[in-house]
Amino acid sequence: MSKITENAGATEATAPARPAATLKNEVSRLLKQYGCGPIQFAGADNALYERHLIFDNVVGLAAAGPRERFEAAARSVRDVLSQRWILTEETYARENPKRIYYLSMEFLIGRSLANNLTNLLLATVIEHERAVKGNRLDWLDMLEQEPDAGLGNGGLGRLAACFLDSLATLQLPAMGYGLRYEYGIFKQTLKDGWQVEQPDNWLRRPDPWEVARLQERVEVKLNCSFELRGGTLRAIPGSSSSLIGIPYDRPVVGYGGKTVNTLRLWEAAAPDYFDFQAFSHGDFVGAVAETLGAESLTRVLYPDDSTSQGKGLRFVQEYFLVACSLADLVRRFRRGNPDWSELPEKVAIQLNDTHPAMAVPELMRILLDEAQLDWDEAWELAKRALAYTNHTLLPEALEKWPVEWFELLLPRHLEIIYEINRRLLDDVRVRYPGDNARLANISLIEEGAERKVRMANLAAVGSHSTNGVAAIHSMLLRTVTLKDLAEMFPERFSNKTNGVTPRRWLLLANPALTDVITSAIGDAWITDLQQLRKLKPLADDKAFRAAFLKAKREAKVQFSDWLKATTGQAVDPDSMFDCQVKRIHEYKRQLLNALRIIVLYNRLRANPDLEMSPRTFFFAGKAAPAYQLAKLVIKFINNLAGTLDGDPLVRGRIRVVFLPEYCVTLAERLIPASDVSNQVSTAGFEASGTSNMKFMMNGAITLGTRDGATIEMAEEAGEDNFFLFGLTAEEVVGSRDWYSPYWHYQNEPETRAALDLVFADHFSRNEPAVFAPLHNLLLTLGDHYMHLADLKSYLEADQRLQDLYADPHAWARKALLNIAASGKFSSDRTIAEYAADIWEARPCPAGTV
Repeated sequence: MSKITENAGATEATAPARPAATLKNEVSRLLKQYGCGPIQFAGADNALYERHLIFDNVVGLAAAGPRERFEAAARSVRDVLSQRWILTEETYARENPKRIYYLSMEFLIGRSLANNLTNLLLATVIEHERAVKGNRLDWLDMLEQEPDAGLGNGGLGRLAACFLDSLATLQLPAMGYGLRYEYGIFKQTLKDGWQVEQPDNWLRRPDPWEVARLQERVEVKLNCSFELRGGTLRAIPGSSSSLIGIPYDRPVVGYGGKTVNTLRLWEAAAPDYFDFQAFSHGDFVGAVAETLGAESLTRVLYPDDSTSQGKGLRFVQEYFLVACSLADLVRRFRRGNPDWSELPEKVAIQLNDTHPAMAVPELMRILLDEAQLDWDEAWELAKRALAYTNHTLLPEALEKWPVEWFELLLPRHLEIIYEINRRLLDDVRVRYPGDNARLANISLIEEGAERKVRMANLAAVGSHSTNGVAAIHSMLLRTVTLKDLAEMFPERFSNKTNGVTPRRWLLLANPALTDVITSAIGDAWITDLQQLRKLKPLADDKAFRAAFLKAKREAKVQFSDWLKATTGQAVDPDSMFDCQVKRIHEYKRQLLNALRIIVLYNRLRANPDLEMSPRTFFFAGKAAPAYQLAKLVIKFINNLAGTLDGDPLVRGRIRVVFLPEYCVTLAERLIPASDVSNQVSTAGFEASGTSNMKFMMNGAITLGTRDGATIEMAEEAGEDNFFLFGLTAEEVVGSRDWYSPYWHYQNEPETRAALDLVFADHFSRNEPAVFAPLHNLLLTLGDHYMHLADLKSYLEADQRLQDLYADPHAWARKALLNIAASGKFSSDRTIAEYAADIWEARPCPAGTV
């Protein structure tokens, strides 16, 4: 490879961005050095862009459409970063540092072009050159051609994406491992208010960012094969088979462009096999059954888990991710480390929730069967290399897989799990003699009609570190969810409060606010978010508050214009934007928010002259396809929206909008425009939340419960700058035995009036009793998530919020104090803590060759 100067195309991660003209000259010089010509993205001299447009797409400049222009621009940017990408990998190979491997079933990365331009410091070059002029290039239209990558669904995947950004920005030697799903979870549309799932074929067109590494494929062996019978793919026990994992690499650009790490995604394929005999005899489908079965494995993110077949596919997906990734990282480790005892000194494997927990028996299999180590040495090495992050307290999310499936597909892994469990339970009997309840709780095997392997227990026992993702979550993990394991291994449990990357969620998403902040305190905050503390005294500066309000309105106008252009819905940018955007689930309590709106609706109906600032309530989020109650909540919100729109008494006063197909790109538009962030989960159920952090750093004020990371956010900003309400986690647990939703229905007039309106079909006049299940949920079945217990307190906090909003400068002051206090919630801080406390990994800056 040709040599490249150390500073070419990049800056130190902690340095301020250079002027656009300076960076433009440097990048142009670099590309000219490698024979690519100057990069201007405009005019006849744009050799790099035009070369890709003409030769990759075989289309003339005049005939090129937005999609062709997007692909050419993306490949041009990839050309810019590819030298640093290669150099980063060569540096790791040469220096042989301890490397971090982050295993996750989800990476919700969103779109890449604008993010990569931002982190390469090329966004200012594009803006400086005004690219839209020279190439008849509608820049925004071109950006719209890139789909959100269908590699994740919710907070788990978005956190993983933020972590990758921070790992690269902090110049830590790291690699992400996931699956290359052909289809995302689904595309959400609405019909008569109901969620309708459509295929999300995000890879329908070529992805210009990924690079297939066919020469690094991995073989994964299973103890059964598959056949097509009656149109269904069935397992054949005792007949072994193989899957092939083909890696596709995507660049992860750290801010400043110095480090470009890799996200490696595995696609499933069949071995090079074709049953010619079956084909020649007319069994065309049977001839390719093995291929169809293999390729189906990574076809879709989150198969329907309401069926045994869907759960089985998920089980094999998880093992496939683990087997491919461990084979790959072990292969990389062995290139420079002949001594297996060095494994924990060179490899840190982080399991993002229980999904990759099969890494425990898989790594043990490698060390026992391939490396031929004895059990004690293998166990110590595996345990020291593995670490586990728990993301949930919900029992249904703590995976448990049937022992029968291990017997069928992975019998060797089951032998290893049994041996781990035997030794574990022997230790429990020695330390806690006669404590059979503790023995049953700690066991890796759940006994019952169907014996199951407890994957959370397996991950915690087989790793040296188990962490929660917010202070309250980590406390509940230690004292409730994994109490007995935490008492047995207290040194393994810690907290690492989540964070989000400020590059995407402030710098890229909110340019107006970015300009206001940077003009006041400089741009060091981009890589050191604690610098936002400098804004605290400016909250009392009238001119600065005015600048913030102007930036907020600009974001609201931009969002309103986009919404009108894309959906036809008109919203008032001068209304309060009151938002709740997250996965639809009972514990997240979108229904509680809807009940609050109904109470406000009733107040306006009773008193049309009531003083109330105009408000637009935004909801967004997907319900799992098999989660019928969550889908009913979406229907209810949409019916509520239609009723309010049709009532002249409240038209222009309050409005509800459900935004379908919530994704990273939609969040980037809505969050900067939001005034209010609703974080209303039942206390003790939300592990952390990360949307709360994004809203906070963009100047939205939180209206929420004391749950997840919201507690720590309020501690940082001061509770007087939040609007908190509702039961605490301790009060939720303490009231289980006596809580009665009927008491609230009978004794709180506004609660009763709101529910009576729902049960009288006021919001479903043409669909009688469609919302009867909500009566069962809230009253008959005991209101498990305590909506009615918190509704009155929610309304009281909401009134305080309304009173503050009536004074724009008082509102701006609180909003600015929230921004100033958001520094803790950068994913840079979180990753620095993981690196120091769990991985013991250090930066490895890419230098020269």
